[in-house]
Amino acid sequence: MISALNQLVDLVEEHLTEELDVHGLAGALGTTEYHLRRMFSSLAGMPLSEYVRRRRMTVAAGDVVRGEEDLLSIAVRHGYGSTEAFGRAFRAVHGAGPGDVRRAGGPLRTQPQLRFRLTVEGSSPMDTRLIERPAFRLVGHAARVPLIHQGVNPHIQQHIAALPQEEHGRLKALSDTEPGGLLQVCDDLAPDGTEGSELTYLHGVAVSRDTPVPADLDAIEVPAGTWAAFRSAGPHPQALQTTWAATATEWFPSNPWRLRPGPSIVTVLERADDFSTATCELWLPVEPA
Repeated sequence: MISALNQLVDLVEEHLTEELDVHGLAGALGTTEYHLRRMFSSLAGMPLSEYVRRRRMTVAAGDVVRGEEDLLSIAVRHGYGSTEAFGRAFRAVHGAGPGDVRRAGGPLRTQPQLRFRLTVEGSSPMDTRLIERPAFRLVGHAARVPLIHQGVNPHIQQHIAALPQEEHGRLKALSDTEPGGLLQVCDDLAPDGTEGSELTYLHGVAVSRDTPVPADLDAIEVPAGTWAAFRSAGPHPQALQTTWAATATEWFPSNPWRLRPGPSIVTVLERADDFSTATCELWLPVEPA
């Protein structure tokens, strides 16, 4: 995977002013675009689309400062159809428009070319199990919320808090298959997973395909497949988020599996009364790499 990511970075540099064929590269490397984008985002700390934009604007800044061409020519060469679109992208990266930078020589913010390297980690083994599951349903109450990478997501908190207390008991009574108990489900998240992008969050339970579902509940159909379940324990949600990050930095590079499209599921096995600590399992859909 480290080699694949570095080849992706090289592809970005070779086609900086063109549309990237990430799908084609992923196929040539024996993986999927979905997995490649997810791993890039997790390890780089930014989505691939944001990295490409920053690199384009880093290179474009040199052309702007040199002043040998008009701004429209620079914009077109870097893949923009107008100086307005180019200016918006330029300002988003550098904090100033190209005209201002040309006159003053700055400010400029440089995005260095990334290079992924394997470091020796993993002295603490990850507690993981692989589960083959038939098709099932996730049912409960869903809402569209923005993605927040670190800390508590207040939008999810508000969604859960708005549910009547007796509703949690009704949902628990419906659960009849793994993963058991009340679940935290994230679905419809773009592979790049940018901070603030929307996802579907479902507070609910897992049921078998033939279980009757009340009409007032939302449902997510989950096809048959393999799941990797990662156990985390400690301060919540920090321990869970650390485990989530470690799947990308440690587990996937070391194991012959890759992510496949589908929801991510968190089940809470044990927790303190105030939820300050918890033992959880993070379920991710996987397939052989």
